[in-house]
Amino acid sequence: MEDYTKEINKRRTFAIISHPDAGKTTLTEKLLLYGGAINLAGSVKGKKTDRHAVSDWMEIEKQRGISVTSSVMQFNYGDYCINILDTPGHQDFSEDTYRTLMAADSAVMVIDASKGVENQTKKLFKVCVMRGIPIFTFINKMDREAKDTFELLDDIETVLGIKTCPVNWPIGSGKNFKGVYDRETKHILRFFAANSGQKEVDTIEVNLGDESLDSLIGKENHNILNDEIELLEGAGSEFNIEEVRQGRLTPVFFGSALTNFGVQTFLEHFLNMTTTPLSRKSTEGNIDPVENDFSAFVFKIQANMNKAHRDRIAFMRICSGKFEAGMEVNHVQGGKKIRLSQPQQLMAQERKIIEEAYAGDIIGVFDPGIFSIGDTLCLSDKKFQYEGIPTFSPEHFAKVRQVDTMKRKQFLKGVTQIAQEGAIQIFQEYNTGMEEIIVGVVGVLQFDVLKFRLESEYGVEIRLEPLAYEYIRWIENKGLDASKLNVTSDTKKVKDLKGNPLLLFVHNWSIQTVLDRNKELRLSEFGRE
Repeated sequence: MEDYTKEINKRRTFAIISHPDAGKTTLTEKLLLYGGAINLAGSVKGKKTDRHAVSDWMEIEKQRGISVTSSVMQFNYGDYCINILDTPGHQDFSEDTYRTLMAADSAVMVIDASKGVENQTKKLFKVCVMRGIPIFTFINKMDREAKDTFELLDDIETVLGIKTCPVNWPIGSGKNFKGVYDRETKHILRFFAANSGQKEVDTIEVNLGDESLDSLIGKENHNILNDEIELLEGAGSEFNIEEVRQGRLTPVFFGSALTNFGVQTFLEHFLNMTTTPLSRKSTEGNIDPVENDFSAFVFKIQANMNKAHRDRIAFMRICSGKFEAGMEVNHVQGGKKIRLSQPQQLMAQERKIIEEAYAGDIIGVFDPGIFSIGDTLCLSDKKFQYEGIPTFSPEHFAKVRQVDTMKRKQFLKGVTQIAQEGAIQIFQEYNTGMEEIIVGVVGVLQFDVLKFRLESEYGVEIRLEPLAYEYIRWIENKGLDASKLNVTSDTKKVKDLKGNPLLLFVHNWSIQTVLDRNKELRLSEFGRE
């Protein structure tokens, strides 16, 4: 027992979130570099090198230099065992991104120093708030011309409604970015570039007030820094670890993932501040990671990760206890005992079979088609269930048809499997079968991914016809006959794969009109798995 308490307490499991191009995948790579998991960081866009980012594996990602699916990576740093969930950040990003946040204990929010808080960041931030998870902010790209530092902090506070507390402070920006000042130790960390960011950087550490500072960072930078520190001490929020853990205060760090400036100092502070795996709510109350036997929930399913094997992997977050390869557990929703076969951990497309794992870890197990997102697995005979994972509202809709009607079977198999992975949601007309399929996605690139995957993995060509709907609501009333609802002319009645009734709307105002016309109707932005 003592052994595995120690192992669980070493775990830190977090997701990295951001708007497209804020440098999230680059930061992930640099954390792996400092953790010794890779020796040379590959440039994501492949300009200085022709390497692909380690965390990108799908063919379409390599072609475009973007992350479409969430990757899971594990590495050690000092006494810590770190699980990073790298989520896609494109307009393109999918529901997969939201669900990944359900498996994390904290989130690192990456913000572009020249742009501040952007749209996608707001959406992901909402999910973190819904879960009450701690958020740590890394303001990236300080090696380019950046907004005023105080303005960036103000942006986070006003747009996201969370207090900020800078842990360090940047010295200059753009070509003039020299390093950071650590507010706690009152030390200056002066960075020196090395190998286009492919290796760790050299750092000199000196005290604030040291005589060498004028020559080390430049006299003007030194004067500006002194003024800003004085202003900061009078104006900023006090650091309070409890407020951080409740998601009400975000510690802020500055740096450049591309050049590695500030990455190591961020990692060390972050690991000290973030928590060991947290207990989770279930139908049997809170499940403690250490006190309880093995339990986990499925948060992601991915088919065809290995083209040669046409396989399907269920990713699960271990919430309590110790996992051992080949163990027999209760598949609660399936109502039977199963043996978890071929357990593996992944580093993008690199996989290793594992013998054991602990609370906080993410593992992939072979799925013969029995798992759904949100399923609970446990050793306990009490057969409890973890809280369901919300189904998030798609924002783009299209009618989808296969070009060759003889390939109906492959088409249905393909869209159903991709829907089960959570990349798309599929709906059908309220009173018809699957003749007409409506696909809903959170980000438009998912349509391209759907087309690409149906062609390359299932041999099916499709036509997409975009629809004008932008809003979807789940009907919460149990047993309500949706066909009798009094709706507006631009409202469409559909049902999901499980037969739940939903309404699609073109305009936001239509939602209120339908609610006014049907007094008993209750609608929700989220569905529950």
